[in-house]
Amino acid sequence: MPDLFFSNEKEGHFHNIIMPNVYIRIFPYGSVLYSIRISLTLSCPMNLKLYPLDRQVCSLKMASYGWTTDDLVFLWKDGDPVQVVKNLHLPRFTLEKFLTDYCNSKTNTGEYSCLKVDLMFKREFSYYLIQIYIPCCMLVIVSWVSFWLDQGAVPARVSLGVTTLLTMATQTSGINASLPPVSYTKAIDVWTGVCLTFVFGALLEFALVNYASRSDMHRENMKKQRRQQYESEHALEPLVRHPGDPMAIEKLRPCEIHVPPQRDNCCRSWLSKFPTRSKRIDVISRITFPLVFAMFNLVYWSTYLFRDEGEET
Repeated sequence: MPDLFFSNEKEGHFHNIIMPNVYIRIFPYGSVLYSIRISLTLSCPMNLKLYPLDRQVCSLKMASYGWTTDDLVFLWKDGDPVQVVKNLHLPRFTLEKFLTDYCNSKTNTGEYSCLKVDLMFKREFSYYLIQIYIPCCMLVIVSWVSFWLDQGAVPARVSLGVTTLLTMATQTSGINASLPPVSYTKAIDVWTGVCLTFVFGALLEFALVNYASRSDMHRENMKKQRRQQYESEHALEPLVRHPGDPMAIEKLRPCEIHVPPQRDNCCRSWLSKFPTRSKRIDVISRITFPLVFAMFNLVYWSTYLFRDEGEET
């Protein structure tokens, strides 16, 4: 009997119900067919840089443990050496194809024969689209609702920003909890990180709006005080005696200076419709945040969806 073993096996067992699932057939021309049913759990190192838009290659390696190539050589059968069950369905992967190859190993004790079959899996993306990507998009869009609320609605805007930020952070930690810790950045990390940044930016935008609102109120109060002071100082217009007639008194009239109007561009003229800086910040954020997020989506999906298979491996 060949001393076959699976080099990347983690655990396995035979099937013995009702009888041991094994048979031997000896043919007249000398061939011997030995068949046995085995269930194996194999190790499969994965590169998760493109997770969950990745493809993985898992190998099944069968080698001789004690007999060298001088005594035992494994060869793939001509034709169709590997049969896969039709309509094979996996929960989160799709088997795209498989390749057979040889993986002979050389050690100090000799060269040992080895067979290898590479199984190429593609991760099913629909689950992650529904469970991760769409909810993250919805959270980011909900955080933009604060741009349309009144700047004086402090409790509503703060509670909205903090709630979306905590929800986004909880979802990010839940995603990472189901994955092994790795030292590199995954595609899902880029998505959740940018979404978290947008939600956090919406919260910071309200802090800036609140500061600008208080600054606008302070400026308006200073203008009112100056106006009142100016009106009180110029309540009586100064009188000047005419040099030719000491009895004649005329009023001083302030001179008028005409300044030609400056030509404003369309953006500045549109922003001039909003008198306060806090309102301008909200209006600019209503346009800037969705536009930047749309550009990020364009770059993200074009980068990870249309990447070549050679770059993925």
